Amino acid sequence: MNTSPSSLPTDEPDSMHPHTPTDTDAATAHGHIRSFVHRRGHITARQQEALDRFLSKWSIPYRPQPIDFEAAFGRQAPTVLEIGFGMGETTEKIALARPGDNFLGIEVFNAGVGAMLNRIEESGLQNMRIIQHDAVEVVRDMIPPNSLAGVHIYFPDPWPKKRHHKRRLIQPPFVQLLASRLVEGGYIHCATDWQNYAEQMLDVLGAEPLLENTCEDYAPRPDFRPQTKFETRGLRLGHGVWDLIFKRKSS
Repeated sequence: MNTSPSSLPTDEPDSMHPHTPTDTDAATAHGHIRSFVHRRGHITARQQEALDRFLSKWSIPYRPQPIDFEAAFGRQAPTVLEIGFGMGETTEKIALARPGDNFLGIEVFNAGVGAMLNRIEESGLQNMRIIQHDAVEVVRDMIPPNSLAGVHIYFPDPWPKKRHHKRRLIQPPFVQLLASRLVEGGYIHCATDWQNYAEQMLDVLGAEPLLENTCEDYAPRPDFRPQTKFETRGLRLGHGVWDLIFKRKSS
């Protein structure tokens, strides 16, 4: 997505966290550390065509005012936020399998947004909307308190070097913000293939007073999260994958 993070750098189709960390300026004019780096990424002609044709149809422009979910989706339904959907493979499968839920996906990179737009059109998805903007600002400015049924954060950039850990998405201020946007019983589901980041996630989520772990520590992969081809390849090579599912406590 980092003392107060943002969306995930998943604009290339051949990796779950594709960019090489650099020592660019971390702070922004808005006072939080971004967990992605803007750079000129590859985008196909088909993805660009989707942006040109479909972005206005399926996206919600960033503006600093709360979203009316019923108006945005044309119905009343539980809304799940996904931060950093990458090329959209997992998001598409989940949205198709859960037609009764609304899905709001945040992604900053054009290639991923273009790919997701094509998936929406080809699958006939009606329960998916996109915001192409920094996730911290979206959650802070556009997501009303006590409004989300769930939050999905799958394979965020691990920023593996210790000096870059401040850029990681899962940090106490952002988790506190996310928790405040959940309804009672709403969940935050994270997944990572970096053990050190999994440990940080467990510590940070476990320290948030509004949340409680649904398991003793890590959770089994739930049926609704499909196993990606990259995850399958990693597991075959002996890499671990850790899921965490926390819920907002009842008052």
